[in-house]
Amino acid sequence: MSQAFPNLLKHWRGTRRMSQLDLGLAANVSARHVSFLETGRAAPSRSMVLQLCETLDVPLPAQNTLLHAAGFAEVYGHRGLSDHELAHARQAVEWTLQRHDPYPAMALDKYWTVVNANHAARLLLNAVGLAEGSSLLDAMRNSESLKAAIVNWQEVLRHMILRLRTESARLGFDDVLSKAATDLSAQLEDQKLELAAGQAVLSTRYILNGLELSLFSMLAQFSSAEDITLADLRIELMYPADQKTKDFLHSLAKLEKAT
Repeated sequence: MSQAFPNLLKHWRGTRRMSQLDLGLAANVSARHVSFLETGRAAPSRSMVLQLCETLDVPLPAQNTLLHAAGFAEVYGHRGLSDHELAHARQAVEWTLQRHDPYPAMALDKYWTVVNANHAARLLLNAVGLAEGSSLLDAMRNSESLKAAIVNWQEVLRHMILRLRTESARLGFDDVLSKAATDLSAQLEDQKLELAAGQAVLSTRYILNGLELSLFSMLAQFSSAEDITLADLRIELMYPADQKTKDFLHSLAKLEKAT
């Protein structure tokens, strides 16, 4: 019997730091059965694979891999965002981005590529030489314009490294995200990753054309995605962290409407 499924199951159980007993109790199966699945002495049913994946919070692409390893057909599709079957979801993303103006908002894939952006976000991106289709992971590592535009770069960098490590762990330690976190860690002037105490939320302070703008972010995602593209999508909604930034963004929007 192939060891593909047993090895994958052990990998995800280890990633989630669960014992066989923990997994058995959470998935409503015996620890003995989990042991048999991990040694290949027992073969899982399709429903058992999905039950274990749900318990272990396995991402959709990895669920497909586990199903395939156990001899079953993949369940989750991976359509492009422009696919007609994703029209309603795509319209929801566009509606969210547009309604967020005059504050910046952008849709990112799991590797932080800008899939879509509203007008305010495009202005912010363009100011540092970026646009839709740009990789924020590459920009954070290589763009001197981006680094120069962020007043509190070291603070933001520390936060991004922690975020990347968290996202990588959720995906079962993703190579791309883990490498990005490692590369960015080399830029830290202080290797301690603790965030500043007392902060309710981290604000990124941009200096653009001599004006400092302070923005904090909220992330939104599809809560019931059955497609890999949608499951990987994140919408980053930025909000002004002070009155000066709020006033500027609203005045900029009024000026553009007038012209």
